[in-house]
Amino acid sequence: MPVPIPSFKEADLPARKKSLVKMMGPGIVMAGLAIGSGELIMWPWITSIVGAQLLWAAAIGIFLQLWINIEIGRWSIVTGESPFTGMVRVIKTIVYVWVFMIVVGKFLPGWARETGIALRDLIFGPGHSSPPWAWTALVFAAVAAILFGPKVIYKAVERSIMFLIVVIVVGLIYVVWEIGSMDLFMAMWDGVTNIFDFPDFPVPVFADDGSIRDELSFSRFFGAVVFAGAGGLGNLYYAYYLREKGIGMGARMPTLMSAAHKHETKEMDTGYLYPETEENQKRFRDWFRYVVIDQVLFFWLLGSFTMFLFIFGALAVLHPIGLVPDRGSLVWDLASILEESMGTSGRYLFLVVGMAALFSTQLGGVDGGSRIFSDLLHTNFKFGKWFKLEQWYLILVSTTMIIGTFSVWFFEQYDIAGLDFLFISALIGGFAMAVYVPLLLYMNLTYLPKSARPGWINIFFMVIASAMYIGFAGYTIYTKVVDIL
Repeated sequence: MPVPIPSFKEADLPARKKSLVKMMGPGIVMAGLAIGSGELIMWPWITSIVGAQLLWAAAIGIFLQLWINIEIGRWSIVTGESPFTGMVRVIKTIVYVWVFMIVVGKFLPGWARETGIALRDLIFGPGHSSPPWAWTALVFAAVAAILFGPKVIYKAVERSIMFLIVVIVVGLIYVVWEIGSMDLFMAMWDGVTNIFDFPDFPVPVFADDGSIRDELSFSRFFGAVVFAGAGGLGNLYYAYYLREKGIGMGARMPTLMSAAHKHETKEMDTGYLYPETEENQKRFRDWFRYVVIDQVLFFWLLGSFTMFLFIFGALAVLHPIGLVPDRGSLVWDLASILEESMGTSGRYLFLVVGMAALFSTQLGGVDGGSRIFSDLLHTNFKFGKWFKLEQWYLILVSTTMIIGTFSVWFFEQYDIAGLDFLFISALIGGFAMAVYVPLLLYMNLTYLPKSARPGWINIFFMVIASAMYIGFAGYTIYTKVVDIL
């Protein structure tokens, strides 16, 4: 059974001393985490099949995640602890649900596989005989070098993803410059504004011989909505990055250091609450303003910008000629977007942009997922105290890489490709959001000081988000049951 969570400690909320510019980072890392999932792969793939018809769902998905992340930020700046610890305060046994989902997720390394395949195609071209698992291992080795090289892990993640974001944005702006037209922008606008316009699911994808080689099912559509943004448990990484940046009560929490370096170890499993003084209330408003700005500018606006530019490319080039990226060569097929206007050099330029997008997601996913798992084990179980938090992190990052490489090798024998990994991950993430979004709202309304609780606008959008994820999850289960019967 999980061990009891200690009660909150009481302490004043630290004052903000740095400018907003110097505190930039967590929102950019979240944007980098989002770009390589729904933005690069899922929504361009869907657009190549149905055109702009479902773009309204992508817009709604990332907009609702903005409000979810703001509420995650609210919990983090007030308490300094992870939302998972807060959820265990409400339902102790829910820790088993999160452990199960994370363990399953380690067997679905879609981003590492696709990054490796893109690198292989960039060097040798498509169809090279070298196995995908070897390139997946190479990607994991690059992730390990970033995570275990510096003393403070978060700084390496933040700087790496910032660099990758620059590559992605510059590359995408060039894509639009090459292939853009006003007619395409108007088509996208129609797709965004025609809300609840659905195709008849499942939508078949035909091969050259007329046979059905794939399909867009409702469950895949649900997964794409989940990954329009960070998606799944990825949104909850935000709390850890705020803490690492010293935002709010995070300034009272220890930084996760690399176990590869000698240093003084400080650990703290539980968080704080501030007394309701006028000064603390003022400091909360100041910190909360930072979270809102950070999420609106970097997660929502930057994330929407990159997502719709990738979609723009698919709408301009892939959909008109009926080219649906193949499950086994996703990024190579997507790279034909620039080959249309620039020839072979354009295809390879897009491969570089695609690799940057996928690697940013993989780096953030390995780091954030290992932080979550380390936190869950160290905080909630007796055996979790056998190792320090940073030691758990080292163990779990290493385990993720070994399992991920093995998983790619194993599932290759059964023709399970990168797109399959990604959609399965997204579907699991959707079920996770159906659980934690309403739970997060409950936590913020009941545990936090009255001055820090969400107002009616935040409550409204969190209720809408909860209803959407619960409804989509329920309908997905219903359709699967009907198919079986």
